[in-house]
Amino acid sequence: MRFITSRRRFSDLSEQEVLALAISSEEDDASIYRTYAKKLRDEYPGTAKVFDGMAEEEDRHRQRLIDLHKARFGDVIPLIRREHVAGYYARRPIWLMENLSLERIREEAEGMERDAEKFYLAAAARTTDAATRKLLGDLAAAEAGHQEAAGTLERAHLDTDTKAAEARSAHRQFVLTWVQPGLAGLMDGSVSTLAPIFATAFATQDTWTTFLVGLAASIGAGISMGFTEAASDDGQLSGRGSPVKRGISAGVMTTLGGLGHALPYLIPDFWTATITAFVVVFIELWAIVWIQNKYMETPFLRATFQVVLGGALVFAAGALIGSG
Repeated sequence: MRFITSRRRFSDLSEQEVLALAISSEEDDASIYRTYAKKLRDEYPGTAKVFDGMAEEEDRHRQRLIDLHKARFGDVIPLIRREHVAGYYARRPIWLMENLSLERIREEAEGMERDAEKFYLAAAARTTDAATRKLLGDLAAAEAGHQEAAGTLERAHLDTDTKAAEARSAHRQFVLTWVQPGLAGLMDGSVSTLAPIFATAFATQDTWTTFLVGLAASIGAGISMGFTEAASDDGQLSGRGSPVKRGISAGVMTTLGGLGHALPYLIPDFWTATITAFVVVFIELWAIVWIQNKYMETPFLRATFQVVLGGALVFAAGALIGSG
């Protein structure tokens, strides 16, 4: 017994409906490519021109399909889209594309061409009309050859210097939007929570109380850091990107930085929990040094001195206050 569904099966579509589906799919793909081009135009004009060219190619495919439909079935094209057909390949919603990186957008485009090629091959196998079969086969070959076409467009619009400049720009944007606020959050969470957590630990020698203080301090610091980062700069003038993304990065990393050495206090034995927390703090501080060295290009020794010295001072303050 089949489950009742409002979607049609591809095998149940008529040849007219298959053509209509191909027309709407080409229209959707052209719109997606133009969305990519619009998103990338300011920062990556060369790549934007590539997607403009791919959108124009989809427009030509759509016009050929429309001409064939008119010749066989007339001017009225049935309204049928991807979401009306069960098992038909889906496209990522437009609002999710806004958050994709340059490389991820290129990967999405390659996947779109592969999906379209499979569709045209399946559609060509089902038609009995020679002209329709030929066109669908031609379009399958065109979709398969789009990587070569995209390569031609890239060679026309993306020389070596342009590619290198776009790669540098993409890396810089990633650092400004995600790495920099995330690093600031990790440093704040890892270092600033040392004092209250270890002060509570040495003052009470109660692991559960220490964990609760650490949990509260970590979450509170994460919320505060996230909102502060998001509200401090809308990214329009600084070019640091979406304040929401930066706020999420800073807030999450702040919370994780604090929780790292709070979670060991779920261990009932005080000294076992405290030694474990020491080890976690050591790992956190070295992670900060590594990120600074890799992404912020801070010399390794200088980053090590800054982070270890700062962490040691904060820990000492917490331990002394707690012991007193």
